[in-house]
Amino acid sequence: MSLQDIHIANNQRKRLLKAIVDEKLLQQDEGALVLNVAAYLNYKTLSGESPIEEIVGDIELDYGAEYIIFN
Repeated sequence: MSLQDIHIANNQRKRLLKAIVDEKLLQQDEGALVLNVAAYLNYKTLSGESPIEEIVGDIELDYGAEYIIFN
């Protein structure tokens, strides 16, 4: 299992939780937010939206990872 760990500010965390309510995409686990990359890429394709990129800004996301962990 490949993971990418990204540290974000508390306000970014709150914005992520508001932007993505589907638990298949983003789940909370012991205080961290866990993004399912494959599900998110599918969501982006279908919706045309990119909420993660808009919220985290210049941080480079590893779309080859299975999960991205936001702490």
